[in-house]
Amino acid sequence: MILYIHGFGSCGWGEKSRTLKEYFGDLEAPDLPPRPLEAVKFLERRIGEGDIDLLIGSSLGGYYATYLGHKYRIKGVLLNPSTRPYETLKDFIGEQRRFCDGTPFQWKREYIKELMEYDTHHIRRNLFLVLLQSGDEVLDYRLALDRYRNQRRVVEYGGNHRFENIGDYLSMIKNFREDNGGH
Repeated sequence: MILYIHGFGSCGWGEKSRTLKEYFGDLEAPDLPPRPLEAVKFLERRIGEGDIDLLIGSSLGGYYATYLGHKYRIKGVLLNPSTRPYETLKDFIGEQRRFCDGTPFQWKREYIKELMEYDTHHIRRNLFLVLLQSGDEVLDYRLALDRYRNQRRVVEYGGNHRFENIGDYLSMIKNFREDNGGH
């Protein structure tokens, strides 16, 4: 089973997760609570059920997938992952609205501190496939390129933060999922 982890202010069932579900079939894409502590606990409970063999995380979801993949030794695909959300999300403290449906939520100062708890410093080699787009208007792809230097990385020049052409990478993700030689 694939567990898709959405980004900040997003929802589980968006364009990327629908495309992945159509291709793979066995994919769950839950809506996560905005609070990092609650989101990670929710994901850990789901991983504890034992049938997750691949994490796919986008942006903040890529940050969570890094922590969880490393902790539980589960392979992950990271789409334009956030490397330091405790810095990039400081400007969002206060009331926000989810991009997918406009539902309001609070982003609190203590959430920034919670994010720091999930920073993973020494990542096992070849645990992740990192897909980056240089045209990401939200995050500097070069930070992820450096952060994940001991992982499989692909940089597509152009694109955007939403990684709208995930369909172009489905066979690559499938091959990565099926490859048992990586770790």
